[in-house]
Amino acid sequence: MKFGIIKERKNPPDRRVVFSPNGLKKVKSKFLDASFTVESSDIRVFKDSAYEEMGFKVVDDLSDCDVLLGVKEVPVAALQPNKKYFFFSHTIKKQPYNRDLLRAILDKNIELYDHEVIVGQRGFRLIGFGRYAGIVGTYNGFRAWGLKHDTFVLPKAETLSDQKELESELTEIKLPNIKIVLTGRGKVGGGAKEILDAMKIKEVSVNEYLNSVFDEPVYVQIDVLDYNKRKDGQTIDKNDFYTNPKEYEGDFMRFAKVSDMYIAGHFFGSGSPFIFTRDDVKKEDFNIKVVADISCDVDGPVATTLRASTIANPIYGYDPITEAEVDFKDPKAIVVMAVDNLPCELPKDASEGFGEMFLEHVIPAFFNNDKDGVLSRARMTQNGALTERFSYLQDYVDGKE
Repeated sequence: MKFGIIKERKNPPDRRVVFSPNGLKKVKSKFLDASFTVESSDIRVFKDSAYEEMGFKVVDDLSDCDVLLGVKEVPVAALQPNKKYFFFSHTIKKQPYNRDLLRAILDKNIELYDHEVIVGQRGFRLIGFGRYAGIVGTYNGFRAWGLKHDTFVLPKAETLSDQKELESELTEIKLPNIKIVLTGRGKVGGGAKEILDAMKIKEVSVNEYLNSVFDEPVYVQIDVLDYNKRKDGQTIDKNDFYTNPKEYEGDFMRFAKVSDMYIAGHFFGSGSPFIFTRDDVKKEDFNIKVVADISCDVDGPVATTLRASTIANPIYGYDPITEAEVDFKDPKAIVVMAVDNLPCELPKDASEGFGEMFLEHVIPAFFNNDKDGVLSRARMTQNGALTERFSYLQDYVDGKE
């Protein structure tokens, strides 16, 4: 089996890659029948020479490869027909801006495997960059706090080489006795927690957080049943929430009243109550001053997120009264950090971590006849048509919705 590591061509440039040079060497040592070729790239975080030093051929043409591995969407003009491709296509939610990409994939008889739908038998994602989004997003949240209050200045995450440097910068800052609430216990929430713990910020229970005053910064990590409650007053379990989200209403305001900073690392499911609304933010007892919205669902469950921000300009202000964007320095403004491609700021660590997951969960499927169904579940297109699992996208492809 011949694999090719493609050059990322989407703008703005993305320096990540599926496998680092060391990662690729590890794959080759475990799967001797696997052959890897690397497409030359002038933007990748790892130089071409680093792959060559590990014994891999770096070329300008991957036409002799069977499987092409990338990170972001491949431009239509760069798609090679009759190949197997792995990348984030951003089509599974019928994103209008990528309709033509999916059409081209079908026209060119490409077998597409989207990283986002590489899932286990129970439907949970096996690979992704969520942990690094949590790490960088939390760092950016504290950077926003310092800029808003003129108390400290942190360098941009993209100027630092790895997570250790981010943590080193954060240990130098002095925080007031603030309360920080973190939603989400998945990979994103776990990455955020890594940073909070590295800063030695004290973690407290929900009861302590809501009812106690502290002489040091503290945080609480909450799950869906902490910030949602059934309308009929029953307490059942998380599965009930996921199955019957419309039977629930938001209960986050009890945290918003006592929190200074909010880190949004949750997954927001269709039909779930909003975390907080624009009307909630207008209330006098809404106390949050900085929102690090790592989840970044625009105009959605975190009402202050009016738009995604960028790595170049990661923060903006939200005026609760006018519901409009303002300068984040405005005294009335709640500061919002809502960068939607956070792992790009930590490309080395993110690439290494992603490669480890890809080696563990995906590469073996090519050599064990896909015994766990990993490839079959992630295969979106085959023989010029959508697979059954993704047939719901047909109207999207046809332009009917």
